[in-house]
Amino acid sequence: METLIVVRHAESELNVQEVLNGDRSVPCALSEAGREQARRLGRLARPRPEWVVTSTFERSRETAELAWPDVPRDEDADFDEIAYGRWEGDALAGYRGWAGAAAPVEPSPGGGESRAAAVARYVRGYRCVLERPERTVAVVAHGLVVRYLVLAAGGRPPQPLLEGVPAAEPFRFSREELAAAVELLGDWLREPAWP
Repeated sequence: METLIVVRHAESELNVQEVLNGDRSVPCALSEAGREQARRLGRLARPRPEWVVTSTFERSRETAELAWPDVPRDEDADFDEIAYGRWEGDALAGYRGWAGAAAPVEPSPGGGESRAAAVARYVRGYRCVLERPERTVAVVAHGLVVRYLVLAAGGRPPQPLLEGVPAAEPFRFSREELAAAVELLGDWLREPAWP
């Protein structure tokens, strides 16, 4: 891999309702606006990917299918959305209240996932991407997957509360930038703590 394009999925029906969804068994297709965002992504994202990997969530798969219908693709659960626990199906505000106060290793109440566990998955997924033989690879996933990588590429570790990621907007990284970001995240995972 020489170039990574990483993208948060296009707008979904649950995004329109401002509802959290970290459970892949819950159907969640793209909205009509999201379908157009995905098509636009395919027209504008350069260089064109030679292989695409998505999360296992419907909204990520649909984004990739509409953006690059003729590009080979696979799914990887390492890029799945974080499990929100008791905030599954609720508005973001409740989860953010908990997330701002909880330690990175603390699982979200109600059977959810810790931020450290999610970062560990993302690091595993990105390490696999680094090994791909294709020159340009795209990852279509979720906001945390993108934002943690963007922070790390800028030399910053994970934060308890994150800025949102625009839907279907590509972020590009060279192999060297991705490798350095993955290394920073891996180092953070040895002793996860908020800055």
